[in-house]
Amino acid sequence: MTEIKITRKGNSIVELTADGHTGYGAKGEDIVCAGISALLQTALLGLLQVAQINVKYRIDEAKGFLRFTLPVSMTAQERHDADVILNTMLCGLKDIYTEYSDFINLEVI
Repeated sequence: MTEIKITRKGNSIVELTADGHTGYGAKGEDIVCAGISALLQTALLGLLQVAQINVKYRIDEAKGFLRFTLPVSMTAQERHDADVILNTMLCGLKDIYTEYSDFINLEVI
């Protein structure tokens, strides 16, 4: 099961941790894990490359682990861009969770 924990401060996402493989399918054929991974990694790339926010992150592909934390101090434009990227990511995660909740635990605090 993939455990996803999203931490908010107010209406803004400030940290995400995803840990584990879903176990929906065999390695290399797990479409649920691949969908989650694509959403999370695209959001991280958007933060780093498009919004150019200095996000701290750690990835361990073998373990299926990703954590990223946004900086405490950001400009209003960076915060806006991060909110758009991360709330779009969350919409996708919620959609996957709706269909595959036996393989994903999604916690938003």
